Amino acid sequence: MIPQGFLPPTLGPGRTFALVAGVESYAVSHHWNLHGPARDALRFARWLTGPGQVPPDHVRLLLSPLEDPDALDWAGSPGLEALRGTYRPATEENAKSALLDELPECDGDLLWIFWAGHGYTDPRGGELMLPCADARPGRIRHLNLDSALRWWRTDLVKHRRFPLQAALVDACRVDAPRDARWNFGSSDYGGGATVPGRRQFRLYASREGEAAQNDAERGAGRFTEALLGELGGRSVREGVEGLADTARSIHRAFGELRERGEGWQLPQFVVDRDWDACSFLDEDQPGVTLPRAARLDQAAWDGLGRLFEGRDLPRCAYEAYVWAFRAAGCAAPLQGGLPGDTLLEVASDLDERHGGPDGMPLAVPFVRFLGERAGAGDERWAALLRDWVSTTLERLALPVLLPPPPPARRTALHVRLEPSPGGEDGFLARMWLRRDEPGRVREPAGGPGRREAYEHIWESEGEPVPLDAVREELLRRLGSAGRAPAGHAEAGRPPQEVERIEFHVPYELLDSDFDQWPVPRGPRGRPRPLGLLYQVVVRCPQEREDTGAEWRGKWRWLWSRGGRHADAVRVVSDGEAGDGLGMELGAGPAPAP
Repeated sequence: MIPQGFLPPTLGPGRTFALVAGVESYAVSHHWNLHGPARDALRFARWLTGPGQVPPDHVRLLLSPLEDPDALDWAGSPGLEALRGTYRPATEENAKSALLDELPECDGDLLWIFWAGHGYTDPRGGELMLPCADARPGRIRHLNLDSALRWWRTDLVKHRRFPLQAALVDACRVDAPRDARWNFGSSDYGGGATVPGRRQFRLYASREGEAAQNDAERGAGRFTEALLGELGGRSVREGVEGLADTARSIHRAFGELRERGEGWQLPQFVVDRDWDACSFLDEDQPGVTLPRAARLDQAAWDGLGRLFEGRDLPRCAYEAYVWAFRAAGCAAPLQGGLPGDTLLEVASDLDERHGGPDGMPLAVPFVRFLGERAGAGDERWAALLRDWVSTTLERLALPVLLPPPPPARRTALHVRLEPSPGGEDGFLARMWLRRDEPGRVREPAGGPGRREAYEHIWESEGEPVPLDAVREELLRRLGSAGRAPAGHAEAGRPPQEVERIEFHVPYELLDSDFDQWPVPRGPRGRPRPLGLLYQVVVRCPQEREDTGAEWRGKWRWLWSRGGRHADAVRVVSDGEAGDGLGMELGAGPAPAP
C-alpha cells in the first residue's frame, strides 16, 4: 500500500484521466474475433465513472465490439451513459491520438491505461504489441505499449503532470506470428529526457509466453473479473493507494486456480516496485520487521465474550474474516477457510496476526462486518455489535473504519416437477425466481432472518407436459429472468442475472442429466451444457421427508463457513463407495449429504 504522504495531496477524481480500450472485432480475420473485451472495458469505465467519480470527459473510451454497441450494458453510472455518445472505434489512429496527443495535454495527477483484447510480444525486444481493430494482413496496426509508457516518462509530458501512471492489460503475451502476412512492423514513439519521480505501475493478465483466459460464454476476462472484484466500491484514491495489494491478491487467487488445475495464467508485475519505488520483495528480506496490528485490550475481549456467547457462526463469517484484512490494508492468509469453529476462535486468530500500517486490530473490522450483515435477522444483536466497534475505536484511539461493501445480489430459478395425479405421461411443472434482497441476510431454509423475494413466472396450469416442453420453456425464461421486477431494481445498478437453477423432482427423475440439457450460446448459437453455464442443483423432496431438522443443521454448518472449510469437501475413492457411505457421511456435522 502507498504511504499516505506519497500520494499527491491533490489526487482525486478531478485530476484523474484514463484511456480505456476493448477490442473484439479485428479486420485481419474473423478468427481473431473475441467476445468479452468490450464488456470488460465498459465495466472498468463503469468503476471509473461510478465509485471512482471520474468525470466522463476525462476518459477516452475506445470500443470495437462484435455486437451492436447499443446492445452493450451502458447502465451503472451517469458518467458511463455520457460516454455512450463519445466513444470511438479502437483503431491505431484513435489509440495513438488519445494516448500521445490528447491526454498529455491534460493537467492531472494520475493516468489509467486499461486495454482488453489480443496481445503479442515482439520476439526481438519483448515489447507488448496490442493489435487494433483496423489490423489487416500484411500490416497489423497496433499500439506498442512499452514504447508508449517510455514516452510517458519523458519531458514530452509536462514535468509536474501525471506523477502516477497505471497500466492494466487483460491480454495474452504470446510471441507474434512469424508468418509474413502478420507483419507488425516497427513502432517506436521516441521521447525526450526522462523525468525523475514519475512512477509507473504495470500489471498484465499473464506472463510472457502465456495466454490470458477469456470466458466467451459470459463475455468476461478472468483477469478483469478479479481486478474489478478487488476494486469494488473504492474511490480513485483508495484504488491507486492499494493497487499493489490488489495485484498481490489477484496473483494469489490465480496461483490457487493454477494449483487446482482450473487455470494456467499468472498475472505479473512487470517491475517489482511499488509506487514509492521500494521493492515488493523488501518484506521477504531477512531482518525486516513486519508491521503488527494493535491488540484488543481486556475490555474489548470482555465485550466480545458477552456478544459471542452461544452464537453460531453466521453465514457471512468467512466474508467478514477476509474483509478484515482488506480493511486493515494487508493481505489475507493464502489458505482458504476459517481458523476456528466459533466466533471467539476466529477473533482470537485475527488478534494474533500481523496487521496493516495504520495499527487497526484485525478483529475490529471483523466485528464491524458482522454488525452490518449478520445482524439483519437480529437487530438488537446488530446494535450491540456496532456499539462495541464504536467504543473500541474511541477507547483505543484507532483510525476511522469504513463500512463493508453491500452484499452481492443473487438470483436462482427454481423448476418443480411432479407426477401427473391421473397417471398420464408428462409432469406438472412450475417455475419461480428467488432473489436475495440487497442488504438482507439469506439463511438456510427455515432458519431465522430469511428474507427473500419470490416471483412466480410459469406453470403448466394443471396439464402434464413432457420434459422437452419444460426444457424449451426454461430456455425461454432464462432469456428474460435477469430483468428485475418493478420494485426490486436498484437505481443505477444493472439487472441481476440468474446464477443458479434448482430442480425439485420426483424420485424417478433423480438420476436425470438436467445439467446436460443443451443451451444455445455465443454468436452462432452453439449448444452448451446447462451445467457449464449455471450452477445446477437437483433435489428430491421425497428424499427429505422426516429429515428436515438434520438437513437444515448440516446446511447451516456449510453456509456459515462460506463453503470454505477443509471439512466441507471430502474426496471419495472407488473403494469407499459402499452401502454404508451415506450413513458415515451423515454421522458428522459436515459435509451436507
